[in-house]
Amino acid sequence: MSDATLHAHSLDPDSFAVQVADSIESFIVAVTEVARGDEPDSAVPFLLLEVSQLLLSGGRLGAHEDIVPDERYEPDTGPDLDVDELRERFAVLLDPVDVFSEVFDPYEPRKAPVPCRISDNLADIVMDLRHGLAHYQAGRTAEALWWWQFSYFSNWGPTASATLRALQSLVSHVRLDQPLAALDGLDTDEDITDEALAEEAGRVMAEEIAGPLGLGGPGVR
Repeated sequence: MSDATLHAHSLDPDSFAVQVADSIESFIVAVTEVARGDEPDSAVPFLLLEVSQLLLSGGRLGAHEDIVPDERYEPDTGPDLDVDELRERFAVLLDPVDVFSEVFDPYEPRKAPVPCRISDNLADIVMDLRHGLAHYQAGRTAEALWWWQFSYFSNWGPTASATLRALQSLVSHVRLDQPLAALDGLDTDEDITDEALAEEAGRVMAEEIAGPLGLGGPGVR
């Protein structure tokens, strides 16, 4: 067992909860501010920073031993806050780089990439985090930690990781002076041998990803 995992196991639960909650609250406030669109030119690098910092807390939750809630059944937190406005604001702000290609499970073989949206991902992450935050603010610390850890493994962790890769790629294209048009020749199925799967993956890339990104590859209008 690594030193980092041992440290995670030995953390005072209350101190750990405060640190995670502070990180999550900071993320929600920051991305909500970015979504306002006051500084569109810095939106992508700022999101890159915020998602990276959030995933540090996610990693700490992942390294921690399984957290057991105090109650057998999850207490009702009331209706989840609507994130549609946040989703729509990011869709406008990030157009036309909102859509990207993602493989959900890198250990599941022969799966074609699917189109995802950064705006959808960010809204889904915020919804998951707010749900746990409602428990935390109600004084149910163990329940909050349990929810954040469980949903890190099941939803917001993979979603944030995929979003981070997309944002990092966008920043890299700008910093390395590689226009997105260069993605037109990207072969995402180089190692896939199943002909039908490769053909389907290519169709997804051409019709649902290249188009929204404005890449205009062959057969894309």
